[in-house]
Amino acid sequence: MAVGAARSDEGFTSAGAARVMSAACRAAGLDDRDAELIRLGENALFRLASTPVVVRVARGEEYLPKARTEVGVSRWLAAEGFPAARIVDDLEQPLMIEGHPVTFWHLIVEGDRKATYGELGSVLRGLHSMTLPAGLALPPFDPFGKQELRISRAAIPEDDRVFLRKRWRELRDQFEELRFETPQGPVHGDAHVQNLMVDDQGQVILIDFEAFCFDHPEWDSMVTATEHHSLGWQTDEQYADFVRAYGRDLYDWHGYDTLRRLQEFGMTTWLMPNIQEDHETADEYRRRIDALRHDDAPRDWRPR
Repeated sequence: MAVGAARSDEGFTSAGAARVMSAACRAAGLDDRDAELIRLGENALFRLASTPVVVRVARGEEYLPKARTEVGVSRWLAAEGFPAARIVDDLEQPLMIEGHPVTFWHLIVEGDRKATYGELGSVLRGLHSMTLPAGLALPPFDPFGKQELRISRAAIPEDDRVFLRKRWRELRDQFEELRFETPQGPVHGDAHVQNLMVDDQGQVILIDFEAFCFDHPEWDSMVTATEHHSLGWQTDEQYADFVRAYGRDLYDWHGYDTLRRLQEFGMTTWLMPNIQEDHETADEYRRRIDALRHDDAPRDWRPR
């Protein structure tokens, strides 16, 4: 279902996303009054006040295939009883509003604690052991899919743009040489601990299926491995809990350094669309791209 004319994601702001969210709610028969913006990143997320639903607004029409993937994955995981975010089933999804894919999700009421790294390892181990149903077609993991779009549209200095495109070409060459030894299966594609929520019943729930794909499991375990070994975002004990639960430390694999560089590149370009939103994001982007220019330098990066 489409409403309005197509628009690009240039100028995707909280105000623009709120306008799209309101139009989507009208089309779906939902009340958007007093809706709260809870995140603005690759998507804008709004929590409705009138009903326990979260509205997810994507940046532009090019995100429609990913929105369709999210809907399909949510329905599959629900049918399997896997603890994951649930799409609102009685609405046609995704909607296209002014060129923005919009999806509707059941609100997860959070409990009083965050998920642990051991729980992340357990969830990923369970996910990677599953078999996709015949009717669900998922793309391969693509570490480069959004990069050119981000680089071309971001309000960054031109010398940054030149550097990032050069690094992008270097990483593509390294990626072509990468050889995996594991079987392919379902992969989350953005498997950090912030994509787990613990609800008010204590259940650990997997969220955010935008990057879901069918590929090698290393694409998921590389996230926590990079955050620990390169960025120092977990204690040794936290990382040991992850490895113990998942069953493998990717740091010992010959392809780790290539995946580490790909992960850091994506973590840097992910910030770029929002560097004009606040000083903290702009400062963190500058910190990250300065580090990319010196590949062996310590990473003083802050989680965002």
